[in-house]
Amino acid sequence: MTTPPASAAPHIEVDGRRATTADDLLVPALYGGYAHFTAMQVRDRGVRGLRLHLARLDAATQEVFGVGLDGELVRERVRHALDGAGVHDAAVRVYVFWAPEAEAPTLMVTVRPPATMPPTPRALMSVPYERPFPHLKHLGGFAQTHYGRLARNAGFDDALLTGPGGVVTEGAITNIAFYDGTSVVWPDAPSLHGVTMALLEARLPESGLPSVRGPVTLDGLGTYRAAFVTNAQGIAPVRRIDDTEFAVDEELMKTVMSVYEATPWDRV
Repeated sequence: MTTPPASAAPHIEVDGRRATTADDLLVPALYGGYAHFTAMQVRDRGVRGLRLHLARLDAATQEVFGVGLDGELVRERVRHALDGAGVHDAAVRVYVFWAPEAEAPTLMVTVRPPATMPPTPRALMSVPYERPFPHLKHLGGFAQTHYGRLARNAGFDDALLTGPGGVVTEGAITNIAFYDGTSVVWPDAPSLHGVTMALLEARLPESGLPSVRGPVTLDGLGTYRAAFVTNAQGIAPVRRIDDTEFAVDEELMKTVMSVYEATPWDRV
């Protein structure tokens, strides 16, 4: 068996042990509000941009808790969790917690069925919210979740986070990029540097498509020909932000997708 059934409960391990009792989840339950994580898609025990996920966990652990996090330890814990779940393909998250007076961080690995972003064009509703400490992939995202729910209730697919003056920052759970006819433009604003975004930024120029950072505002959306969103689950075009419509640029999406799909899978 390489993929868990869609209805399967998540396989959860804490510090390399299967979580089967309330005590096993005590640290995440009590200290989950002050933690960080990374989310990755695993296929045949490989991850695109694995080194970026490991670097993210190490840097955030140093910033938040004052110590580093060994990437080989993380890989071992992920392998162990995949073995425990009996799968090769999965959606995996690695969470880092720290209990008071503990000598080392607590690592929780969750294994769920693999996920892929639907390729259908997305409609986004702008909301006035910026994540605190946006460069960290941290827990405590009540506002993101709530704004996403409000957006879906209003007939959109998700929320688009913005700052003062309508400055576009990022999606509720995605990065967003715009196309001006020449270059892919990522908002130059405080946001999470997502792994899929980082992979595209580094590789798009090799395909002849410049990738740049620049200011993007809601009142300037009409200057862009197309847009797309990215996260660990993949890439999808954007068809609308509020009342601004975007055409789906098939050539752009073909190039972006081919660059992404050519990214090698790193062995866990």
